Amino acid sequence: MKYTIKYMEYKDYYKILGVPKGASEEEIKKAYRKLAKQYHPDKNQGNKAAETKFKEISEAYDVLGDPKKRKYYDQLGANWAEYQKYGGDPEDFLRRKQNPFQRSTSNTNTPPPQEDFDFGDSFGGGFSDFFKNIFGRFMGEDEEPRTSQRVSRGRDFETEMEISLEEAYTGTARILNVLNQNLRLTVKAGIEDGQRLKLAGRGGEGADGKRGDLYVIVKVAKKEGFERKGDDIHCTVNVPIYTAVLGGKVPIKYLDGKEINFTIPQGTDSGKIFRIKGKGMPKYNNPTEHGDLFIKVVLQVPKNLTNKEIELFKQLAELRK
Repeated sequence: MKYTIKYMEYKDYYKILGVPKGASEEEIKKAYRKLAKQYHPDKNQGNKAAETKFKEISEAYDVLGDPKKRKYYDQLGANWAEYQKYGGDPEDFLRRKQNPFQRSTSNTNTPPPQEDFDFGDSFGGGFSDFFKNIFGRFMGEDEEPRTSQRVSRGRDFETEMEISLEEAYTGTARILNVLNQNLRLTVKAGIEDGQRLKLAGRGGEGADGKRGDLYVIVKVAKKEGFERKGDDIHCTVNVPIYTAVLGGKVPIKYLDGKEINFTIPQGTDSGKIFRIKGKGMPKYNNPTEHGDLFIKVVLQVPKNLTNKEIELFKQLAELRK
């Protein structure tokens, strides 16, 4: 029997608005107005990315623009999203998270400890025993059996973690806050969407002491213009018609953040696919090896031509007759 544990991802509202944590109310308001104007749906009709960004900006300002909410947000940090479901006193909320069955009267500002685990080792250790406390409280691990029947093995636990395609390409690390415990998770480059990492013996504890396993399912988000197929990357690049006819270079911002200056030969047709060997995804079990990169050319037809440009195209058409 497996249980799914969902983590609520922390949103850095200061980063979303592009202001430092110590920004004044006026600075926050100014940043919000600038971004809201830039991404407003009326100016970006049909642009889903802009619509999502506008909602994110509004959500950030709703919190940081309210002194009381901002104070709670700063205090709760990664626990803010979960706190929204419950409300009340944030300090009391943190105490309940730390010990769901006992109300603590103490107040401490001691920072939470951090545990490291390298997800590159699918079967290795690195999780501390605090998982026993965390999962046991939520999953009933500490409950005594009501019958004399012995369980030969502890329960398995399962959770999901989402990363971007860029993070899958370069490798990444995340810090999750679970019951006021900070856990650093490291994922190797080349991880696949849906890849299931097994942490043997890190699940619930059985009656005979044999523990179950913990599974982490990695979800890789889609990226516009890019598609992963095995260890290969397929991308589309918009090429001006002049460049396709005359040849030239087209910049491509790649998954590692670097720019590829791709050379377009003269007379390239729309739909033409070019292959660059060894520029695809790193292979998970051998990151020094890569798949291939496939680049599909999509011609850009110029819009809003001037009278002179139209005349030149007409002359060119006459020459081709």
